[in-house]
Amino acid sequence: MSTPRYKRQGLRGELRLDEPLARHTSWRVGGPARRFYRPADAADLASFLCGLSQYEPLLWLGLGSNLLVSDEGFAGTVVQTQGCLTAIEPIGGYGVRIESGVSCAKAARFAAKLGLTGTEFLAGIPGTIGGALAMNAGAYGGETWGRVKEVRTIDRHGRIRKRPPADFRIGYRQVQGPPGEWFLEAELELEPGDAAASLERIRELLERRGRTQPIGLPTCGSVFRNPPGDHAARLIEAAGLKGLCEGGAQISEKHANFIVNRGTASARDIARLIARVQSEVERTSGVHLVPEVHRIGGQGS
Repeated sequence: MSTPRYKRQGLRGELRLDEPLARHTSWRVGGPARRFYRPADAADLASFLCGLSQYEPLLWLGLGSNLLVSDEGFAGTVVQTQGCLTAIEPIGGYGVRIESGVSCAKAARFAAKLGLTGTEFLAGIPGTIGGALAMNAGAYGGETWGRVKEVRTIDRHGRIRKRPPADFRIGYRQVQGPPGEWFLEAELELEPGDAAASLERIRELLERRGRTQPIGLPTCGSVFRNPPGDHAARLIEAAGLKGLCEGGAQISEKHANFIVNRGTASARDIARLIARVQSEVERTSGVHLVPEVHRIGGQGS
């Protein structure tokens, strides 16, 4: 069933009401957003934000990975950047400017083809640059903020600012910055390399990902952060939880730090399975696993 689409005077983007977020999350779960806006570009986004109440809840959505949206949905406005803020270009000798809606995989290949190295790890991250900036996404030994020279942010009043990394507190899978600002784009500082070698490295990483992760099934990516000196997947497997089900949600048989939607899962199923994993791992190993996934709309139930 399609949702109503509207054009607001003075705006060039697309506004939908009561848009099912299950269509836009990689777990394929989530109730409706009260408003769902896909901007035409950054200027259009700024105009849209200026027209919102300062109290309106906002959710920024890229590819919808790393999110667990409640079955009841989101009682606010969702701004989708994927498919909209997609500019990417070389800057100077070894830099690349990337808008937040560009997929991490595309960014990695773009830099590699320019003969620039340092972003190959991004090819294995199932999200957009905006999401990677928001959580300091990483894989295979690399982390997003290790390459950031500068970012542009936007606030709910449509004001755009340039900020250096020093304006943010960067940690493992977490980023704290000025409140009420969201990422529009980043300038990455890379190093010269060999294009063929970088593309081969990307191919190898994607091949490894395909062997070890449940690619092609609805997942959010890794569910839990790795605890210091250990791996969440090892702890989950050691607790005998591989294959454990809760309704239509299941701990992947291929990689224990992934939960897959077998086709009928609800957000409630996934939330309950996350809680069961935390309880069992803490009981068997004494380690409290911290989720990477962000819960939207209550507790994802």
